[in-house]
Amino acid sequence: MLTATTETYELVAPSESWRDPLRVVCKRAIDIGGSAFLLVLLSPLFLLLGLLVRATSRGPVFYPWKVAGKNGRPFTGYKFRSMVANADAVKQSLQSRNEMTGPMFKITDDPRITRVGRWMRRYSLDELPQLYSVLKGQMSLVGPRPPLLTEYAHFSEYQKQKLAVTPGITCLWQTSGRNDIRNFDEWIVLDLEYIRRWSLWLDFQILWRTAWVVLAGSGK
Repeated sequence: MLTATTETYELVAPSESWRDPLRVVCKRAIDIGGSAFLLVLLSPLFLLLGLLVRATSRGPVFYPWKVAGKNGRPFTGYKFRSMVANADAVKQSLQSRNEMTGPMFKITDDPRITRVGRWMRRYSLDELPQLYSVLKGQMSLVGPRPPLLTEYAHFSEYQKQKLAVTPGITCLWQTSGRNDIRNFDEWIVLDLEYIRRWSLWLDFQILWRTAWVVLAGSGK
């Protein structure tokens, strides 16, 4: 298994496809067309989810997601708020229950998640506003998931390699047992594997598998 520290780490060897301008342009075209189409198609669902969030818990409809993008550049994306309004303030008191090794935070049955939020997360509906970030070019439909800025600050140089490309809404981690992965470096291995193997065909495969994962309601 790959191991790394901030002093010595293995450099990822990107797929040759990343150096093909036509393929890169095609990926961006798919991002623009796909995100624009879905934003229009799902606009009634956006309205319904917004009303449900507002009606069932206090706080804003959207959660401003401050994350690191390609090469660590910060940007603010948005999700439908699936937690209580003061979730970030409560997070520190739950650190002892963190089930993920490394800089990431994850616990089963997080008490901060609202009832509607739990349902949205099950089908990844809270993630839908990220389509706007894809349209803007801050994210891609497929790519390594962007970390919170507070998490990125603790990344080793090895772990930072996952942001050598534009982050995405879905990735290999999303479709490879994300709920069962507890070691953050296992997640990193999947992200670097994506960068090494990237092709348009791999993106289509991940999108297809993501659709089945979402329909199965396996999110948490």
